[in-house]
Amino acid sequence: MRPYSELTKDAPAMTAHEPNQREQRQPTHQDEAPTQLATGESLAIPVVEETARIEKQVVETGRVRVRTETETHDQILRESLRSDSVAVTRVPVNRTLAAGEAAPVARVEDGVTIIPVLEEILVVEKRLVLKEEVHIRKASADEDVEVPVTLRRQRAVVERLSADGQTTDTTAQTGSEETSS
Repeated sequence: MRPYSELTKDAPAMTAHEPNQREQRQPTHQDEAPTQLATGESLAIPVVEETARIEKQVVETGRVRVRTETETHDQILRESLRSDSVAVTRVPVNRTLAAGEAAPVARVEDGVTIIPVLEEILVVEKRLVLKEEVHIRKASADEDVEVPVTLRRQRAVVERLSADGQTTDTTAQTGSEETSS
C-alpha cells in the first residue's frame, strides 16, 4: 500500500511565475491512472475532514466610570405660621365668701379662662375671701413667612471609556430623567 504523499510527489513543482499547471492541464488518458498498482497491492488514500471550533475570549472594548455630582439650587418656601399669645389680667374682687359657700372653681366665659385666687385671712372668725380673679384671654395671629432654603440633588454621571482610556460617551441621570452627550 502506497501513501498518498508518494503519489503526489511526482507532480511537477510550481513557481510563482508559472501558471498553475494542474488547473490548466486537460486530463488525458494517461492522467486518469498516473499510478499503476500491481495485483494484490493496495493504495491508501487519506480522507480528510475539517471541523470548526468556536472559542470566545473576553475583550475589553471600553470602560465605564460612574460618579455623583451634587447640585444646589435656591428655593423659597412659603408657609403660614400660627402663634398663640395670652394676656393675663388681674381683676381684684375682694369679696368674702359666706359661711358654707363653696369655693369657686376655674371656668371659661366667652373664650376667657377665669382662675379664682383664694386667700384665707385670720379674723376673729375665719372667713373665705375671694381676693381676685385671673382672667386669661387667648389671641391668635397668622403670619405668612418666606424662608430661603438651599436644596441639594445628586445625579449619577456615567462615562464610557475606550480601551485607551478616552471618554467616548457620557450619560447623566437625575431621578427618572436621563441625558446623553
